[in-house]
Amino acid sequence: MFLYTYLYSAVSDRLAELRRDGERGDSPVPTAVIIFGLVAVAMAVTALALTKANDWMNAIPNNTQPK
Repeated sequence: MFLYTYLYSAVSDRLAELRRDGERGDSPVPTAVIIFGLVAVAMAVTALALTKANDWMNAIPNNTQPK
């Protein structure tokens, strides 16, 4: 019987301590928004680099497309 009382007391104390702790970490929403923003910026930079590279290749005289 002592073991059950001890376990109940230990679990109750731990749960009460967790309820008192206000800082439980960050929610996943801001992290997802940041990741989405970074992906959008990476896609924009990639598209800009591809456009610049295609323009540069088309500016070469006697340019032929590879087959």
